[in-house]
Amino acid sequence: MSQELALVYISLSGNTQSFVKRLSEHLTTWYDTTPKTINIKELNHQTFPVTEPFVALLPTYLEGGNGVDNGDQEILTNPLGDFIAAHDNVQHCFGIIGSGNRNFNNQYCLTAKQYAKRFGFPMLGDFELRGTSSDVERLAKVIVEALADFTKN
Repeated sequence: MSQELALVYISLSGNTQSFVKRLSEHLTTWYDTTPKTINIKELNHQTFPVTEPFVALLPTYLEGGNGVDNGDQEILTNPLGDFIAAHDNVQHCFGIIGSGNRNFNNQYCLTAKQYAKRFGFPMLGDFELRGTSSDVERLAKVIVEALADFTKN
């Protein structure tokens, strides 16, 4: 029986959207789960209640600095945080997956780490840029396991 699941994400350069598309296809093929995908960028800052369990995915875009002792001001991805905070959606979010570029050292996936701390859900994993097929397989397994744990409670 197929489980309800949503993938809520924001994609600015297309990397995260590409990953979400491949992840969704993998979940459908291998785990009998057809996720609903919600691209926050297309909502123009609108929010609505999400009733099914979801995982959030987002890249890191920071303004200047090194992300440790200065310059970790989130830019461009704030609408995803607003969406999670609205309508008690945070109650349905069972984790977050970050993406980024490892060249940015401490800033790599920093926004996902900050969201996990801010909202109190776990960071389930990360991938670089568009992600590889092994990233898709690895994170699909993590999502399915985390969803099972989440729906037990």
